[in-house]
Amino acid sequence: MTRTSQTRAPRPAGRRTLPDAAAVLAGTLLVGGQALRLGQWIVDDAAITYAYARSVDEGYGPAQQAGAPPVEGYSNPAWLALLVTGRRLRLFDHGALFGVSDLVWFPKTLALLCVAGMLASVAVAARAVLPGRAWAVVLLAGAAMAGNFSLVVWLFSGLENPLYGLAVTALAAMLATSAARADLLRTSTAAATGLLALVAALTRPDGIVYAAAYPVTVLLPARGAGSLRRIALSLATFGTPYALHLLWRRAEFGRWVPNTAVAKAQRTPGPADLARVTELVAYAGWALVLAALACTAAALARPGAPRRALLAVLVPLCLALTAYGMLQRDWMGLHRFATPVWALAAFAGSLAAVTVWDRERPRGRAVLASALAVGAVLSLAGQRPRAAEFEADPTLSMCFVADRYGRLFNTYADQLALPDAGLLLPDLGGTLLTTRLRVTDLAGLTDPTIADAYAAHDTTRLRSYVFDHVRPTFIHVHSPWTTLSGLTPATLTAHGYVPLSTSTPTGDWIRSAAVPDQARLKSLQRNLPPAIPEATNRRTTTPTTPCGPRLTPN
Repeated sequence: MTRTSQTRAPRPAGRRTLPDAAAVLAGTLLVGGQALRLGQWIVDDAAITYAYARSVDEGYGPAQQAGAPPVEGYSNPAWLALLVTGRRLRLFDHGALFGVSDLVWFPKTLALLCVAGMLASVAVAARAVLPGRAWAVVLLAGAAMAGNFSLVVWLFSGLENPLYGLAVTALAAMLATSAARADLLRTSTAAATGLLALVAALTRPDGIVYAAAYPVTVLLPARGAGSLRRIALSLATFGTPYALHLLWRRAEFGRWVPNTAVAKAQRTPGPADLARVTELVAYAGWALVLAALACTAAALARPGAPRRALLAVLVPLCLALTAYGMLQRDWMGLHRFATPVWALAAFAGSLAAVTVWDRERPRGRAVLASALAVGAVLSLAGQRPRAAEFEADPTLSMCFVADRYGRLFNTYADQLALPDAGLLLPDLGGTLLTTRLRVTDLAGLTDPTIADAYAAHDTTRLRSYVFDHVRPTFIHVHSPWTTLSGLTPATLTAHGYVPLSTSTPTGDWIRSAAVPDQARLKSLQRNLPPAIPEATNRRTTTPTTPCGPRLTPN
């Protein structure tokens, strides 16, 4: 009697995707667990966008504070729109939840959701390439992301990095999925990639490079005239709304670029700048990078869906590396601008590694696992000193600035009976959220005249503007801004400013003629607490210490 062969029924779609969903959740938890090391830290630059979200939601328009003129002192309109939406829904800038300010938990929750979205995008692409092992690709990508402290720091800094990473990863996943299925020329793919590139460009200015991702991916193999029509559609989907945004920017602010870009005086990059991408290799660890490159080369050696998908991911990764090399070195450290590089490298490396694993025999798999494990251990060991240093003293925090400048200068103004005072200083975010004073940004991010002076390297123009036009009541200046602006102690003294402390240098100055009661001023100068740090890198409080459920002028 012979046994009749039976065909196994395919598993329901829900059961097929359950391991992938579990991998997405596990990877998200891994990254989120690493983010807990940062406590309630939010970088102060993020709070500049928070202040703009408050102004927009309260009807003052895109201005740094009520009554200020409109200036594009932000470079992340898509992220700003999310924060305005959160504030309108009373989820942001309204109070605290379980003792944690919504200025902290809301952007960090958005970041966690973006991480989940990034891993879900990887899962979609991996299912198109390796249906049975998509969960492994996702889990490996999540582990790679969690193991990169630079990525974790800036995803959960309060800045726009998580939305930027999500837009770029989703774009790469869409390209990979379509390439694996050999349907890159679908109309929906062309339009969707154009829209994702638009989100990236409206999240960070350098995101404009991703408009080239679809055209380059389509043109890698030789294609017919139909490819040109789809490329035109993708570029139009991106370019039309982006052009409208540029026209609105010009009409509203009088500039074609954000004021922040003018203030930073971005210069034309040279070969040395482009070579800075090697710093990323050193940070990630040469052993891990070489192992990933070996997997990538092996995966690309054989034709098929994995090769097509991997090439599609490598296109935006190369664009991300190019954009990183073109940007000026960032003062915040830990490679803040590398977020899309790290995310796409985790995606590409995981896809390549699992592709090779799927093809190898047990001995080859053992070699692969050993190489990746050694690379990962060396990478984590190499990152540990810088991670420990950052945890102990992270980049300038919103709460430090709110307490040291916003609230302290409010106290100065109260003690000297100066209800309509002005304040010039370079540390802006927490200040804008808490001060009652009219603020002028010494860094130029929210002040076009100062931005133009920095762009022209004209400190004479800057000083003339400060002393003859703005005439702030208070000035705070510290290194390196003392040199960059030319507002040295001698210059300040010559223009009628006196230090607010006669016992210790704090960097806090006041225009003496603005104080009607000189006796109060002398009393304040004598009694100012000596513990006030002169510069932001001399802190007397833990950088991650909370600063209250709400940051408001009071």
